[in-house]
Amino acid sequence: MERLSWQWIGEHEAGVTRRFNRVGRYPELLRAFRYISRLGDGIFWYILMIVMYVWAGQTALPVILQMIAAGLTATLLYKWLKKKTVRPRPHHQFCNIHCLTVPLDRFSFPSGHTLHAVTFSVVAIAYYPTLAWLLIPFTLLVAASRLVLGLHYLTDVLAGMALGGVVAVLSFLVF
Repeated sequence: MERLSWQWIGEHEAGVTRRFNRVGRYPELLRAFRYISRLGDGIFWYILMIVMYVWAGQTALPVILQMIAAGLTATLLYKWLKKKTVRPRPHHQFCNIHCLTVPLDRFSFPSGHTLHAVTFSVVAIAYYPTLAWLLIPFTLLVAASRLVLGLHYLTDVLAGMALGGVVAVLSFLVF
């Protein structure tokens, strides 16, 4: 029986990553996904917290503090997992998957952008359900951008989604 490894998993999901990565052939779409990815670096979430404070005033502070605490927890978790799993990025394993932007770090698992997007979205929507129309599509676009830009495999993104959900739910237990 073949040993389960990142290489083996990558070989079985490389086709999905390649299909997403082909979107990068279209300059307008590539530009859009790079922009979405850049916003997902944190800019979008910081702006959201500022807007929430401007819009709701002091009542938004507990939500913002919960988002910050959950975000810091997500950062510690994903950095720890990347050091432990050391999964190579798709473009390091497959020459027909192209890295279409500069990665923030060396390893692939899990997708930190997706983890944070889900964490922040779940917390914000729990308090302000009217934000769902904006945050759900943006979160899905951030997740897709990781595949389009050749930075992650589908399992990296799905793990980021699952972990982001867990971090968000746990943050409700603390707050």
